[in-house]
Amino acid sequence: MIKVRNFLLTMILILPLGACDVLEQALVAPNPSGPAPLTNTEVIAGLREALTVGINNATKLTSATDGFYKNAEIFIPLPEQAKVVQEYANNLGLGGQVENVVVAMNRAAEEASKEAVPIFVDAIKGMSIGDGFAILNGGDGAATRFLIDKTTAQLKQAFMPKVKAAIDKVQLAQLWQPIVSKYNMTTTVTGKPRVQEDLSEYVLDRSISGLFLMVEKEENKIRKDPIARVNDILKRVFGSLGN
Repeated sequence: MIKVRNFLLTMILILPLGACDVLEQALVAPNPSGPAPLTNTEVIAGLREALTVGINNATKLTSATDGFYKNAEIFIPLPEQAKVVQEYANNLGLGGQVENVVVAMNRAAEEASKEAVPIFVDAIKGMSIGDGFAILNGGDGAATRFLIDKTTAQLKQAFMPKVKAAIDKVQLAQLWQPIVSKYNMTTTVTGKPRVQEDLSEYVLDRSISGLFLMVEKEENKIRKDPIARVNDILKRVFGSLGN
């Protein structure tokens, strides 16, 4: 009986030591479950959010005075086919008026940019994305390129009234048409092609392409810089890229 009692006492003393070891191992062992894997739905939400943040940040830059005019990346020059008008005007001592036209085109783009956010955001929300992972892993500018492919026609249609209103506000037509009209009158003698008098379509195209370029730069910031990921969905989705 004494031997049995001693054996039981020994077991009572030993068991807690083993139990402690097991408990310690459980505390330090990694959690096998970890964070839940990203879903395609989350990735699509993150891509849309990145583009929305991008257009908001881009328009803050482009809608400021000189946002286009003094930004070499998106500066709007005269259309290539209108360079002959510039030469014609220079010969008549009207070079300064042509420069005013260039300034006015850029001012129109800056003015129109103030109205760009809701139009671009509607396009971002409305675009259909099937494989979000393909865009997420597509490298720099992949989401912006997808936006360009899917929404440019829609954006042009929605943005044109804003561009025309901006052109009217900065009086671009009043500056350009007297010069180009005089030039076009000479083409009946010279045989050279006439130059487009309405610059609305040109300013529209350059405004949208300039905005897209700035959105792409903002997207790439989010891809590469954790500080640019300003909310949880951006942190979760773009943090998965390992940057």
